[in-house]
Amino acid sequence: MKEDPTLERHFKGHRDAVTCCHFNPNMKQVASSGLDSTIMVWNFKPQMRAYRFLGHKDSVMAVKFSPSGHLLASASRDQTIRLWIPSVKGESTVFKAHTNSVRCVDFSSDGQNLVSCSDDKSVKLWAVHRQKFKASFNGHVNWVRTAKFSPDGRLIASGSDDKSLKLWDLSSRECMHTFFEHTGFINDVEFHPNSTCVATANSDSTVKVWDLRMNKLLQHYQSHGSAVNKLSFHRSGNFLLTASSDSTLKIMDLVEGRLFYTLHGHKGPVTACAFSADGDYFASGGSDEEVMIWKTNFSAEDTEKPPRTTFPKPKRQTSADSNKLTSGDDGKVVETSEVKDCMQAQPATVNVGPALFQGPDTPQKSQIEALTDPANDPSIFHRTTPLEPQSIPPQLATTLEHMVGQLDVLTQTVSILEQRLTMTENKLRECLDNQQKITLKIKPND
Repeated sequence: MKEDPTLERHFKGHRDAVTCCHFNPNMKQVASSGLDSTIMVWNFKPQMRAYRFLGHKDSVMAVKFSPSGHLLASASRDQTIRLWIPSVKGESTVFKAHTNSVRCVDFSSDGQNLVSCSDDKSVKLWAVHRQKFKASFNGHVNWVRTAKFSPDGRLIASGSDDKSLKLWDLSSRECMHTFFEHTGFINDVEFHPNSTCVATANSDSTVKVWDLRMNKLLQHYQSHGSAVNKLSFHRSGNFLLTASSDSTLKIMDLVEGRLFYTLHGHKGPVTACAFSADGDYFASGGSDEEVMIWKTNFSAEDTEKPPRTTFPKPKRQTSADSNKLTSGDDGKVVETSEVKDCMQAQPATVNVGPALFQGPDTPQKSQIEALTDPANDPSIFHRTTPLEPQSIPPQLATTLEHMVGQLDVLTQTVSILEQRLTMTENKLRECLDNQQKITLKIKPND
């Protein structure tokens, strides 16, 4: 018998609102970012401490694990992106190209590329392993709040305060299509697992699903009572999780085109949500500074279905419809007061940092604060997958990492030399031009 979603655990450690959360694909960690300028990595294994990553100088707006789980990317209002190794060392590389707050960051499905977007109205593409800026996509006329890769790696979708959703072709680096039909800011965008449609979370309290093959609206939900901040597709593609400033999480049944569940737990706006890669769990974060871990309890029939390629026609819901759905007729309401085992002791926190490649204003030593050991807290994840096997010996890995660091220094040095060479060439050209002018002035006198 199918059960309702249940709150399994919650974490406290942020000192301001949570802005984003994401599961490590190995299902051993969940990361969260906050307005307190930190990133928290919560470990599910008993007696393991949580990591607080220090380094950003302003609010961290987004955080994302790489597909392998070996890297963690973050975007901040300090105009930088950081690429972290999610371990106690807290090593990170800083990417700088944006000229305003960075709102979102996302990995491509192969882990080779990174996309970011910013209040500078641009979307930028990066090479992860070479740590290089690759391209900039310009076209929005206001802040760009969200940008994501399609699962098939062909497209990037970006949403902006200019109320437009743009689709960018990665091969041509051109804008393929723009959806202008939104009436509010686009807070988040997410591709369906089969890359045939995209969903947007909007400030006008709506959720829209767009068909990318026909470039038209596929579904429209108005179940929330306030701005929708984040959304996430279930791996089956049949369910959509949304987080709203109305203090609720909602799960939409895309196959039936209706509200499936309304979840109450956070005190205040819910600002982050994400399904786990296996679809068995989802996480949420809010302005109450808490990160909550929920178990979906979906039936095997629901989770084992292949992703749908077609959905019902757009379904518009009025406010009255929304109230009816959440009353228990169609969509069930889940209150956290009805769930159990959600008040475990909080894990101790270790502060880690700073950057792997030191900047002039970066601390020179890791800031590690060892706190008391956590209580013996049983793990809620009974079915975990092992970490990817390490085929490279640790000593060789350290050597390679050092080499990468040296190559980065060399790359920066070459870049500076190129700039100086260009300046020298310009000066030389200016001298030659002046000499030619002087020669022309002398000749008439002769």
